[in-house]
Amino acid sequence: MNTIIALIRPLMTTKQRRYVLLGTTSGYMLIQILSLPVALSVPTLAEHFSVEIAEASWIVIAYLLGLGSCVLLAARFGDRYGHVRVFFVGIIISTIGAFFTSLSANLLQIIIWRVLTGVGAALVMGNANAILAATFPPGERGRAFSLPIMGSRLGTLIGLILFSFFLQFFSWRLIFVAFLPIGLIAILASIPMLLRKENQIPLRSVPIDLIGGFLFVIVAVILILSGNHLHGGAESFTSSDGLKYHLPMHVLFLLTLGVFILVERKISNPIVDMKHFRQKYFSLSIASNTSFHFSMLATMTLIPILVERGFGLKPIWVTIALVPNQVLGIIIPLIAGWVYDRYQPKALRPAAMGCIALGFLTFGLMSNISPFWAIPVMMIPISVGSAIFNPINNATIMSTLPLNHRGFASGMLETTRELGHALGATASATTLSMALPSGLILLSNLDARSFYIQGFQSSSMMVVLVMSVGAIMAFVHREPSQNPSV
Repeated sequence: MNTIIALIRPLMTTKQRRYVLLGTTSGYMLIQILSLPVALSVPTLAEHFSVEIAEASWIVIAYLLGLGSCVLLAARFGDRYGHVRVFFVGIIISTIGAFFTSLSANLLQIIIWRVLTGVGAALVMGNANAILAATFPPGERGRAFSLPIMGSRLGTLIGLILFSFFLQFFSWRLIFVAFLPIGLIAILASIPMLLRKENQIPLRSVPIDLIGGFLFVIVAVILILSGNHLHGGAESFTSSDGLKYHLPMHVLFLLTLGVFILVERKISNPIVDMKHFRQKYFSLSIASNTSFHFSMLATMTLIPILVERGFGLKPIWVTIALVPNQVLGIIIPLIAGWVYDRYQPKALRPAAMGCIALGFLTFGLMSNISPFWAIPVMMIPISVGSAIFNPINNATIMSTLPLNHRGFASGMLETTRELGHALGATASATTLSMALPSGLILLSNLDARSFYIQGFQSSSMMVVLVMSVGAIMAFVHREPSQNPSV
């Protein structure tokens, strides 16, 4: 404990620093609970509304779609109106959207409210990193970025336990009702940061590329839809029905992406300034960020399905399987942040991603012959790698571009974060669905278990491939210099 206090104390030297850490940590906790633990309810909602898991997974995808498509625009709003102000508004919107989700009468209403909640989350996450980068110099960012992540992991652990209890003994609606007090706590914790004189800045004359922002949302929506089986027939990319849907959607995505790039190149202050991507270390670090968050949502999507459908256990057992992931995430990030601040080790990020890949490889090879109690053990490499990579990669991205571009860096960090989440949820569910036989619905729950485990193994090996590519990109990235102006 004394060691942890010694690592944190240098970050608490002024009221401004303390208020920023308190406010951003509370915001992280709210958004993290809104995202990951809610995935636990996918199997329960599928059963409640008598739909397939792929349909119920839209409660995760819709939220990530609202967050991921709007987060870059939210960061640019922060550049103009003040990052703290936009951050605070986002907490309010997220809390309201989550509460009204609990009143939904059908799955469509849940999806609509989840999109709104995701937009509020975009306002929070698009500005949190910029607030931290403006408050702490590069030499302290590893530890500064670790504290909100540690808080979010603690909140997620509480959410996993609480939500599993709700699903086991009460109703899925209590999950969303619980966000009202959580959101109120986040609002109260952020008020001191909002009222500080340093944050009472006048509105800036920073132009906002609304056209580019609107086009970016369209591109993101089409990308997500192109990866989902919104067609008749078998859930396949190669069937006749699949080809008629997926090929035109992929073409439409490429066309809209091309239009977006052309428009952005002709705008004086574009929402995505292409010249930043010529900085290859920035490009590589955000690409690695996408790969990492791909694995996070793959974990939270696949583990509940493995436990409930593969082993035939109740939702509360999902919490037991995921506890190591959250407990290690409370302890390790601060240590990793200190190592990053002090030594700037080049191999730390790729080693962390390799650790995650090793965990999924173990799942892919062993889950068909392992008992349930082996799941928490096999989760340990994933948990350790995630806890190390997350804070130091955030600090890396926010230190790669100059400080006057922190809004763009923060927006791209969270855009790739949510893009990875959306792709991870979509790809894992899709890979698992493709591995299941078409007549699965005719089988008993007991007979269907082996097929769900086989589908889980296929999805795990897909994640191994993605993480291996991410590790290579992280390895060739050079750590930024410790320049106070960065």
